[in-house]
Parts: sequence; structure tokens; C-alpha cells
Amino acid sequence: MAHRLLVRRIWTVSVRDVRCPRAPSSALYSTSLCSSASPQPLLSPRRSLPRALPVTARREVSFNVQDQEDFTERVINSELPVVIDFHAQWCGPCKILGPRLEKAIAKQKGRVTMAKVDIDEHTDLAIEYGVSAVPTVIAMRGGDVIDQFVGIKDEDQLDSFVKKLIGQ
Repeated sequence: MAHRLLVRRIWTVSVRDVRCPRAPSSALYSTSLCSSASPQPLLSPRRSLPRALPVTARREVSFNVQDQEDFTERVINSELPVVIDFHAQWCGPCKILGPRLEKAIAKQKGRVTMAKVDIDEHTDLAIEYGVSAVPTVIAMRGGDVIDQFVGIKDEDQLDSFVKKLIGQ
């Protein structure tokens, strides 16, 4: 509700802000909607947009695997440990697990990364890693599988899974 009010306040323009300036008495009729002699600014000094909200730098903690070569380059040959999230667009539990997993990865501040693999687009990768159900999460370090699980986990379990991968 508050979001809607804020958006409405920012983007709604009142009629008096759009009203044309009073035309000089010599020009009784005009072909344009407003006289072009003195255009009126939409935002006047007394009415301006609120200050912008602070923007925080956000480093992406995950990436989508594009193809087999991308997987080899960014996952198997990665210097960092990698958590691989095998998911599908139609999978409800995947939509719940994905953000939780990204949050657990983000807490590690760059010590681990996350690869997202859509099993419908990359069936060959799913078969290669024995994915028979989604969501399946595999932890890899140096190209070797360290650990894996299938299904949804809570945030504490995900934190311990990621810490185990990085050796904490």
C-alpha cells in the first residue's frame, strides 16, 4: 500500500502543473494547445521529485549457465567453490529455494559463487550429474563434487551447506 502511494505521488501530475500559461491579450486564438512563447516547466521549484533512494552496490552472486562450454569455464575451472542449482521454470519448490540459496551465498561475500542450470534447457548437464528431481543442489570445488542435496532446505541448513563447501 505504501509503495502504491509513493509511486502515485511521484508520477501523478496535477492539472495546475500542466496548465498552459496565460496567453497575451493580442493572441486570442492559437492553433496549438499552449502558447510556445513561454513554455511552463512540468516540475517547478516548488514541486519537484523527491530525492532518490540510496542505491547500494550489489554484486551478483549467481549466474545462469549458457551452454556446456560456459559450464566448463565458469564452474569446473572456477577458482572459487561453486554451488550449482539445477532447477526448472515450472518447479514451485525451485522458486522457493533459489532466493534462499542466493541469500546464503551472498552472506559469504565473494568466497563462493552460484551457477543456475535450467534442466529443460540443459538436459545433458542434468543427466551427466545424475539429476533425477528438482531442485537438486550440487557443491563443487576444483571440479570435484563435494556434497549435494535434493529438495527444499531452510536457511540454517543452507548456511551450513555453504560453510561446509568453503571449509568453515
